[in-house]
Amino acid sequence: MNTKTAIVTGGNSGLGFATAKKLCDNGIKTFIIGRSKDKTEEACSEIGPNAIPVIFDLNDLEGIPKMIESIAKEGNIDILVNNAGINSKKDFIEVTDDDFESIIHTNIQSVFAISREVVKVMKNHEGGAIINISSMASQYGLPKVIAYTASKGAIEAMTRAMAVELAQYGIRVNCVAPGFIKTKMSAKALDSDPERKNKVLSRTPMGILGEPDDIADAVYYFASSESKFVTGTILPVDGGNSIGF
Repeated sequence: MNTKTAIVTGGNSGLGFATAKKLCDNGIKTFIIGRSKDKTEEACSEIGPNAIPVIFDLNDLEGIPKMIESIAKEGNIDILVNNAGINSKKDFIEVTDDDFESIIHTNIQSVFAISREVVKVMKNHEGGAIINISSMASQYGLPKVIAYTASKGAIEAMTRAMAVELAQYGIRVNCVAPGFIKTKMSAKALDSDPERKNKVLSRTPMGILGEPDDIADAVYYFASSESKFVTGTILPVDGGNSIGF
């Protein structure tokens, strides 16, 4: 049996790390793309031999084809998880054109560019699965994250458009929309703002924050044959937050 191959962008910390670990633990050779050499290599050594570091800045759109080409030298790419993304909190009128463009560039353009190059590989083999990572920001009107919100709305629309166009090649495209998940970053943000933490938990019917593994499990479902008849869907993994009253 051939070992499956996956790519996880931004897989050296948080949700990306949990996802990469889940894939590797299930025998999938996983290329973890990260900007920081130390952080990415450290993550890979922590995960184990199935994790392979790729030091690359996804803002370098022109370099993406060559980077994917080098990964594909060994055969098909079966799974792509578009997890990498950036955010910035600013009042609407303080957001500069450069601020906005920087987030759109990383969160949409690089996702498109890497997906396009991976699809070229997948369509010549036996298809594959692409999993995009969205956010609750695309469901709500969240203040102070206008560019991030716009980017995640685009990711969900792209997921549907990609799913329809790429189905002919046996490529499924789905999206996971995490709710409030317990990571170092979110814990720091919520613990320093008890009012916001209370608001988050009070509108989450399950009354708790999710774990990074909850996202990893959802991604793994979409990456596996368990979801072979599922494409173009957005799955909120949020303890009911998006429908909470």
